[in-house]
Amino acid sequence: MNENPLVVHMFPCLSDNYGYLIHDPESGMTATIDTPDADEICRQLIKQDWQLSHILNTHHHSDHVGGNQQLKQQTGCEVIGPRADASRIPGIDVQFADGDIFQFGRFSATIYDTPGHTRGHIAYHFFDAHVAFVGDTLFALGCGRLFEGTPAQMWNSLQKIMRWDDETLIYCAHEYTQANARFAISIEPENEQLQQRIEWIDQQRKQSLPTVPSTLGTEKATNPFLRPDSEQIQASIGVKGSLVEVFARTRELKDQFRG
Repeated sequence: MNENPLVVHMFPCLSDNYGYLIHDPESGMTATIDTPDADEICRQLIKQDWQLSHILNTHHHSDHVGGNQQLKQQTGCEVIGPRADASRIPGIDVQFADGDIFQFGRFSATIYDTPGHTRGHIAYHFFDAHVAFVGDTLFALGCGRLFEGTPAQMWNSLQKIMRWDDETLIYCAHEYTQANARFAISIEPENEQLQQRIEWIDQQRKQSLPTVPSTLGTEKATNPFLRPDSEQIQASIGVKGSLVEVFARTRELKDQFRG
């Protein structure tokens, strides 16, 4: 067992975002996954006694890149982001695309292009550490809204993620799980694993505790956006076509859901 694993320090910020600092104890490298709140990130760096070396951006939305320039100015860190959307990533130094490798001390992350939520979204998969940062592509029991992409693009992006090991820890960017759970159970009410997960989620949130991260295996068993092959979901939404068609209708219904 690795005596010095990849350290992930997670903290809430803004209204429902999560901030993440990752740290390699041997090299001393520290990265923030996106920059939702530069001041809070600085406070957390001081608390951990870490020096910021990198910003790893997933996509261009302001709650993900809003602190780039402040943190770069204060720390001299290197800003990394998606090549497909480099023009909208403030301060970007290094552009990554599908299949590229980011070396973070002893740890390697494979970059995945995951468009759908935005046209230039990427995910960082630290495969040896079984850890992934997926931004707004995949949520606990949900997926990102399709602001700039098509259902086919997003389903293709999710399929890339689904090929990872089931034990992979999925770190998403928001605490949306309770709302996602209400929709998930509405279209797959007989899923026993989902029922059990919702009980756990409700207990966590009653105590103001996070529901993130989750494992990919758990998402595959309970997240409706990874389950378009579910006969119950197909029957609930009235679509039995291709998986893309089932996914597209599921996303459309989630957008309309007020439960």
